[in-house]
Amino acid sequence: IVFFAAFDHVSTRGNPYWGIFAWVLFPAIMLAGALLFTLGVARERARRRRGQEPSLRAFPVWDFNVASARRTLLISLVALALFLPISAVGSYRAYEISESVNFCGNACHTSMEPEHTSFAVSSHSATKCVDCHVGPGPSGYVEAKASGVRRMWKAMTNTFDRPILSPLQTMPHSGGTCDSCHAQGRGAGQILRTFAHYAYDETNTPRQIEMLLNVGGAEPGGKAQGIHAHQSKKIEYGYLDPSFQAIAWVRVINNDGTTTEYRTDDPKVTREIGDKAPRRLMDCADCHNRTGHTFETPDRAVNLAMLHGRLDPALPFLKKEAVDLLSRPYATAAEGQASIGRELRAFYAKSYQASAGADEPKIVQAIAELQRIHSVNMFPEMKASWETFPNNIGHYSSSGCFRCHGGNMKTAEGKVISKDCQMCHTVQAQSEARASLRIAGKEFVHPIDMGDLKDATCADCHTGKGIAQ
Repeated sequence: IVFFAAFDHVSTRGNPYWGIFAWVLFPAIMLAGALLFTLGVARERARRRRGQEPSLRAFPVWDFNVASARRTLLISLVALALFLPISAVGSYRAYEISESVNFCGNACHTSMEPEHTSFAVSSHSATKCVDCHVGPGPSGYVEAKASGVRRMWKAMTNTFDRPILSPLQTMPHSGGTCDSCHAQGRGAGQILRTFAHYAYDETNTPRQIEMLLNVGGAEPGGKAQGIHAHQSKKIEYGYLDPSFQAIAWVRVINNDGTTTEYRTDDPKVTREIGDKAPRRLMDCADCHNRTGHTFETPDRAVNLAMLHGRLDPALPFLKKEAVDLLSRPYATAAEGQASIGRELRAFYAKSYQASAGADEPKIVQAIAELQRIHSVNMFPEMKASWETFPNNIGHYSSSGCFRCHGGNMKTAEGKVISKDCQMCHTVQAQSEARASLRIAGKEFVHPIDMGDLKDATCADCHTGKGIAQ
């Protein structure tokens, strides 16, 4: 224990097994041994009292007039004084180890590899797994640890699911997790986003869309608007599959207590089936279901790589070939990596033999980038990818918003959950044959002619309390 604890303290490498052995496994063995020792002593004393030594007393006799008894007591007290603080530190370190991202992602490295890899490149990578997956209070902690023991047993016996099932059904409500960082009581207003797409033609023709997203949110008075208008209402729904992709009905409970119920018009989902569907209270994770573990689609991943210059659009048909290679099923990750390099090089050697030599550096860079994309988004051994874990943000490559806003949810009177695109976003501009990280804007024109403002800063005049006269 001392050796592993010391190594865990001085080691600069984040290996979860050092911490597990030093603070969890070996101390557990030691404590089990101490308990076994104590039970053995009690058992042996009971046996002797029943047998050869019936006069043996039930409890030991301590005579402090005897020097050996005093020494034993002193040694015991010193040992106890040392053991208690060490035990406290060890217990805290065991708790700290089990709460760490390294433990969650690497201790069960095979089963959790897809989630841990995607988490490391997500916008939530600075948070801990337990911040989202463990509910508040002692009950949330105990429930999470009990569930963790079951998962660890499955990892040890190689009986875990492939892919790992989505935890949405067991995730704590966002009121105790998301809300600790993201305030529910404020609106985000509107945000301008730029989306770049590249065509599947020979020139990888770029197309850029500038879209105003009405993110909205809560407003003074309890109202809410835009995409986050759900915050002002209580919404329940019945789901037909574990990942909540098929919705049978939606019930909206307004602040004044009135209720509106919408049901799918799918003839296969009868009212009886809908009534038997499990019920769920809508929260953040129903839309932000992959916020910390996004598996990008090949199309989006290649678009982003081209926009940021990691893939050169000058290579003919690169978008088409790249998406095709990333979309193919592979038995293993190694097979996918090898096939991407081999097939892309073979395509340019065959179809563009004359320019293949000059384009060699671009081809090498493209192979490396596509292999990187594959390594962080597709995990054949665990059968995990964008197809097994659809992202409900938006509706471009999965049902997402259209699970409810697809025009098929109606009340008994025929009222439909809105499918109006303008409710959530408005296209500001579209351009062909152009895609840029920077939006080409106009030069700012001050409402008052101030002459040359290059050497001035806004705060020189704008103090927040009016303009100085």
